[in-house]
Parts: sequence; structure tokens; C-alpha cells
Amino acid sequence: MTEILVLVISFVILLLLGVPIAFCIGIATTLTMLLSIKTMPALTTVAQRMATGLDSFALLAIPFFILAGQLMNRGGIARRLIDLAKAIVGMLPGGLAYVNILACMLFGAISGSAAAAAAAIGGFMTPLMNKEGYDKNFSAAVNITSSTTGLLIPPSNILIVYSLASGGVSIAALFLAGYLPGIIVGLALMIVSGFIAYFKKYPVGDRVALKEIAKRFLEAIPSLFLLIVVMGGIVAGYFTATEASAIAVLYTFVLSVLIYREVKWKEISKILLDSASTTAIVMLLVGTSMGMSWILSYENIPQNVSETLIALTDNKIVILLIINLILLFVGTFMDMTPAVLIFTPIFLPVVMKLGMDPIHFGIILVLNLCIGLCTPPVGSVLFIGCGVANTTVVKVLKPLLPLFVAMVLSLLLVTYVPELSLAVPRWFGF
Repeated sequence: MTEILVLVISFVILLLLGVPIAFCIGIATTLTMLLSIKTMPALTTVAQRMATGLDSFALLAIPFFILAGQLMNRGGIARRLIDLAKAIVGMLPGGLAYVNILACMLFGAISGSAAAAAAAIGGFMTPLMNKEGYDKNFSAAVNITSSTTGLLIPPSNILIVYSLASGGVSIAALFLAGYLPGIIVGLALMIVSGFIAYFKKYPVGDRVALKEIAKRFLEAIPSLFLLIVVMGGIVAGYFTATEASAIAVLYTFVLSVLIYREVKWKEISKILLDSASTTAIVMLLVGTSMGMSWILSYENIPQNVSETLIALTDNKIVILLIINLILLFVGTFMDMTPAVLIFTPIFLPVVMKLGMDPIHFGIILVLNLCIGLCTPPVGSVLFIGCGVANTTVVKVLKPLLPLFVAMVLSLLLVTYVPELSLAVPRWFGF
């Protein structure tokens, strides 16, 4: 019990002091090991666990998808997706809000990054929405929440991390499972945005001719085709998710540099450097989180949590509600990667005892943490969205609230209707 108190208290204190979360996790884990493991050196054990945690072929997909996302972010793909979205939904009441959401869903799905979607789509859409008379805080709120849908709609780096943490759940099955929940969240955000736009009398865009829609669709096809290449190849068994990530890099390089020519050759070194920097941060988080997961397992925390929750109540609905509330709270102060790596081994045994499929739980976990990305005090997408819109977190919170409600209702729907996550993987034989 003393060791767990040391782990929790040291982690919280370091976090409150503003220490980077990877160091919080690593230092708290080391202090706990110094107390609990007398037979081997703590520093050596932490280093070994970090190295072992990173020794995974599946993790190779993460740097490749990060690089592909960087190329997409600068390669003119966002603009073409926005043009397509405007042609499809721009004429509806609050049409530019719909355009923002749909473009974020498409771009997030292609890039696998909520931060990239918030920056790329927000950079185009926020000035446009402001020009048309939309409140900039509402524009920022729409951009912030819709950017997270790309973490559910594949390819998604965080689902790869969950596969590692869960002991090898099929990445292809997780990718397929994310489609319907991601679309549900997007539709819920559209419904709420539509009501707000109607009551605030935001302008309606001009109707686009069918010929123009076809033209914009043709221009966006090369970008959208990446989804078919990546997911089609994985589902058909032509290549693994890791191999698909390398193909995604090659495809986006050809598209951004050679076809669209919006990424110049002299910019490639900067893109590679930014990708390497982001990869280093993610991998350090993965390594230290794997060390903490090991000490939690060594101290039998997952088993104790499982026994406590089941002793508290045997009602599946109540237990899932408690887990969701805990994860929503965790998401407000912890980044997605360490949260997935730490809490998957804690809660997965609990839900599996209740008969839940680990694929379904993975989607619930990621959706919970997507909401956390939009909430203070450490929501990364929240700060990116506010920065792009040139506003503050305090001003954005009010228009964010109804969109939060839409996301939470979507979470409850996905939690209690398993088929929303499992129907597509089962259809493809997973």
C-alpha cells in the first residue's frame, strides 16, 4: 500500500509542478521501484522495462504515420478537403460549421492526428467563418471538438498504442471498429452546431452546382484514395498496419511534393526534423508508461481494482459508468498515450470479466480520452484550437459546453451499444 501511495503522490506533485509528463511517469515509477523491489536496481529495471516496451514491430507505424501527417498538413490536402466539404454541406444553415466538422473528420482520418487537423483545418476555416459573421469562439469550439474524430476514424496512432497495451488486439479490427463511433461523434457535433447556427442566425452558403461538386470531388480523390490504399491493404491482408504506414508516407510524399507541388524540396528536412521530434516525445511517453504499467502489475493493482469494482456492484451498466467517469477525469490532466498505456491493463481485466470485447473497450477508452483533449487544464487540442483562432480558453468554454454534451452522449451510446464498435470488424471477419 505504501508503494502505491508513493507512486500516486509523487506523480501528482510532479504534475502540479509543471514537470513534463514523461518525466513525471518515469520518476514516480523509479521511486516506487526503490521501495518495492529490493532484489534489483531500480534505475536498471526502469531502463529495461522502457527498452522492452519500445521493442515492438507495431510501434514502427507511429513514426511513419506522424511523418505522413506532417506531409499532409503542408501539402495542400486540407484545402482540397475543405473545398469538397463546402460543396457538399456549405449551403445548409450553419454550413461553414458543417464544413469545419466534415473537413476535420476527413483530414483527421487521413492524417491520424487531432493536433494536425486542428491546426490545418482551423487555419483555413477560422478566418473564413469569422469573415462570414460567425463568432470566433464558436468557430474555435467546433474546430477543437471535431478534430478529435480522426483519432477514432483510421488510421489512428492511439489505436496502435492500445493494441500494444492490451496484449495484441488486432490493429486492423480496431481500425475498422473506429469508423461508426467516429461518424456518430461527427454527426452529433453537426446536429448541435446546426441548432446553434439556426438560433443565432448564422449565414447560409450558396448552393453549389452539381458540376462544381463533381469537379471538387475529382480534385480531392487523390487525397481520399489514401484511405482506400491503407485500409484496403490492411483488411485484404496485403500488408500489416506497420507496412501500411510506410506506404502512406510514400503516397503522401508523391502527392504533396511531386503532384500538388505544395511542399518544396527545401522544406523536407524541416518536415523530417519535426516528425523526428514528435516521434521522440511519443516514444519517451510510451517507454516510461510501459515501466509504470509493469510496476502496477507487479503490485497487483489491476487485480485489486477489478475485485474492488466488482465487489462494489455487479451491475454492468454501473461499472461501465464508473469507468467512463474515471477516464473522463483522467483525460483532463493526462495525455492520451500514457493514459492508454497505464489504464488499459487496469480496466481491461474488469470489463473482460463483464464479457466486453477488448476491441469495444478500446474504442470506449479512446473516445473518453478524445473528450479530454478538448478540456482544460492540459487539453492539447484545446490550446491549439485557441491559438489558431487567436482567442482564450476562458472565452471558448461557453460555446464548447453543448458540444461536450454531444460528445458525452455519443460516448454513452457507444458504451452501451457494442454493435456500433463491433459490427464492421465482424462484417470483415474479425
